[in-house]
Amino acid sequence: MQANNTIKINEKIKFIRSLKSWTQEQFAEKLGITTHAYAKMERGETDVNFSRLQQIAEIIEMDLLQLLTLDEKNIFNSSYDYSSQYHCSLYQVNSLSEGTAKDKFIIEQQKKEIEYLKKEVNYLKEINNLLQNKQENN
Repeated sequence: MQANNTIKINEKIKFIRSLKSWTQEQFAEKLGITTHAYAKMERGETDVNFSRLQQIAEIIEMDLLQLLTLDEKNIFNSSYDYSSQYHCSLYQVNSLSEGTAKDKFIIEQQKKEIEYLKKEVNYLKEINNLLQNKQENN
């Protein structure tokens, strides 16, 4: 993304798409348009009308206002849960006045992610144990 605060909507859409690890083809399909039409939109060759922006915000599970105000003052926390559902949380950092406060916030989010991953590891260990016990009993 650009270094200044004026990030174009096509760059925001591309950034979110890449954050979600979607291909242009996948996103185009979700929007019900051709890959070519989507690629032109992402490159900024076609304007994105309001109804399309609403559709995009809905698909990426963001509030339209969050999408429109997305800039480098945002922090993303993304993860997958046990059912492989993608979750993306967006945090506005402009309310944090100091860089150290921003760093602390990021560290706090990382700690939450670590706790989540520890729970997932334990869950997978339980599944592994159950499968091993089942195999031994057969």
